Amino acid sequence: MTAVSDLSGLMALPRRALKHPRLMHYNRLAALVLAVNLGVLAYGPGPDPRAMSHAALGNFALAVIVRQQYVVNLLFWLATRPPTTWPLRVRWALAKVYHFGGLHIGGALAGTLWFLAMALDLGGAVSYVLVVLLACMIVTALPPLRSRFHDLFERTHRFGGWTVLVLFWIQTVLVERNPVTAPSVWILAAITVSIALPWLRLRRVPVVIERPSPHVALVHFDHGVTPFAGSSTAVSRNPMLEWHSFANVPAPGRSGFRLTISRAGDWTGSFIDDPPSHLWVKGITTAGVANIETLFTKVVYVATGSGIGPCLPHLLAEKVPSRLVWSARRHRDTYGDALVDEILAVQPDAVLWDTAENGKPDMVQLAYAAYAEFGAEAVICISNKKLTWQVVHGMERRGIPAYGAIWDS
Repeated sequence: MTAVSDLSGLMALPRRALKHPRLMHYNRLAALVLAVNLGVLAYGPGPDPRAMSHAALGNFALAVIVRQQYVVNLLFWLATRPPTTWPLRVRWALAKVYHFGGLHIGGALAGTLWFLAMALDLGGAVSYVLVVLLACMIVTALPPLRSRFHDLFERTHRFGGWTVLVLFWIQTVLVERNPVTAPSVWILAAITVSIALPWLRLRRVPVVIERPSPHVALVHFDHGVTPFAGSSTAVSRNPMLEWHSFANVPAPGRSGFRLTISRAGDWTGSFIDDPPSHLWVKGITTAGVANIETLFTKVVYVATGSGIGPCLPHLLAEKVPSRLVWSARRHRDTYGDALVDEILAVQPDAVLWDTAENGKPDMVQLAYAAYAEFGAEAVICISNKKLTWQVVHGMERRGIPAYGAIWDS
């Protein structure tokens, strides 16, 4: 019996290792892109500048297009087509679709390395400027810098990316003998269209803002758009400087939607203290992590604070049987009676943990208890980065499918 237990434990080690945060699907996809590029380098046509240019542009196209909102929505749609009768392990893997950002980072890194190799081979002022700009974009995207200097990261990617695109067009038109039929021109055209599409949907719309407490703003939109449950909208007070994405909360049978904005930094604090009458919106409403709920028979939603926002449209839509675990400080005082009553109307058995009265809970234990009691197949966590990872990896180490944001944008 002991030998069997030891063997079972040894067989479980690889599975546990694959659940380590550093081996999550996001990083695996990035590694896959880099591995494919290494294969091309090893077995490709050799150090030909034209081939290196095409390889660089192909990788950049992957990095840009995989983040295009229509493509993101298509990926989610395809991944969530299978019925719940499919094996759980297959659905568990398909629900990791939101890790597609690994393709973005893998393509960006590989494209930059290909272009650096080409620039060292050919030289030229434009090439060196492009290398510097690409390097700045990669450095500011490193997680420690991105989280600490997010505005710098966002502006470097926006203005640096636009400059890189223009310089690529200039270089390609000058270098290609027949630009009309050159593959690089068509790749650049696809990249340009992908980048331009969200900006073609830019508009300034009126909003009505409700502040149930100094901690939260409920922003109401009704400008002829009712997004699907589980989508997000990017909003801004200054469209050229910064954008912030929030989960849309449409209510069944009503036009428009809401956003829940919690005080969590300079921008949100200023927004709550000095609410605007209008906001800029752009792009296409985009699917978010919680859309994978339809792959499971029952799910547990775990939210802290304003993480209730992305969960709320799914709770209201009631497409999938669910159980809510929501930890917050004085729910009614902070978010208002109307919102809490709306939640309890569809989630009468919800676990509402008041941190002011009970202190900080063990969210992993609360999630597991709700999962076991409800007979759920998966757990979806919407919280801050540290707690989300604690819950997701705490569940997955127990062999339970679990999902949460990965902060890759």
